[in-house]
Amino acid sequence: MILTPRSIAASAAAAVLAAAILAGGCSRHPQAASGATTGDTPVAAVNQLVKDLRGNDLVAYADHALPPKLHQEMAMAWSEGRTTWPLSELPLSEQLPGFIITLAEPDAEKTLLAAFRRQFAGAGRELRTAASTLGLFAAQYVERSSSYSDAEREHYVQLIVALSTWGKNAPLADPALAKAAVPQLVAAARLTGLGHPGALREAGMERSLTRLGPLLARLKSVLDAYGLDINATLDGAQVRLIEQTGDTAQVSLSYPLAGATVDAQIALERRDGRWYLSNLLRHAEQEAAAPSPAATPAAREARSRPLPH
Repeated sequence: MILTPRSIAASAAAAVLAAAILAGGCSRHPQAASGATTGDTPVAAVNQLVKDLRGNDLVAYADHALPPKLHQEMAMAWSEGRTTWPLSELPLSEQLPGFIITLAEPDAEKTLLAAFRRQFAGAGRELRTAASTLGLFAAQYVERSSSYSDAEREHYVQLIVALSTWGKNAPLADPALAKAAVPQLVAAARLTGLGHPGALREAGMERSLTRLGPLLARLKSVLDAYGLDINATLDGAQVRLIEQTGDTAQVSLSYPLAGATVDAQIALERRDGRWYLSNLLRHAEQEAAAPSPAATPAAREARSRPLPH
């Protein structure tokens, strides 16, 4: 995967989803009006997550997103190569390690800028068409997929439309912007120390997320230059409680994104006296229960093959 306007757009989608969907909601104020602390109410739980993301603190985010026992299970699953949660919540998460490796390679600045000039410099019209087409296909996929609830589907389609509109208007073919963006991302990727195969698993969840925080901050800065201000999305978002019944709750979320306003409903549930996002709990539990890659049928078949002479 090389750094091109298309991959920048994909990274934008990932970063915005990290800030808006992964958090599941945002609020303008760090504390609920009642003075509740982290996780004591549905609104306070959401506030803490967005505060963590606003500060690029992925370690704190992971701590606050899951109950302690499930968090420990995810850390173990990460060390065994069974998950990269919460990174796995992002679109294109399978390509993230390769993205970092490409950015961290020797002479990456020269290679990536040469690829940009060869393929995309001055191709504004083609990139605008591609953004429109990709947005249409992505929206159709979400609308037809059975993997999403009705609330998720409505939310994600709005987000895709907003990002597609941004992509059609963003200066993705501007060589001056690319010349400024590439060295920033390359330097940030190298500083992670995660620029080799298997690095995320070797580092483990906490150290990997610690190292990725500055890269997220740099990515936000680069996207801001392309007209996508993720911190403004976080700062301008608002959440209000719709209903709370026992240990379940629904909140209404509204946030600005690329000139549009996205509205969504988010489900939360209470465990051991604290509130968590239902989607994050469900996804984390599924990944914690996933078998090790070494235990999959494909891996067993590979081990059963005779070694070449």
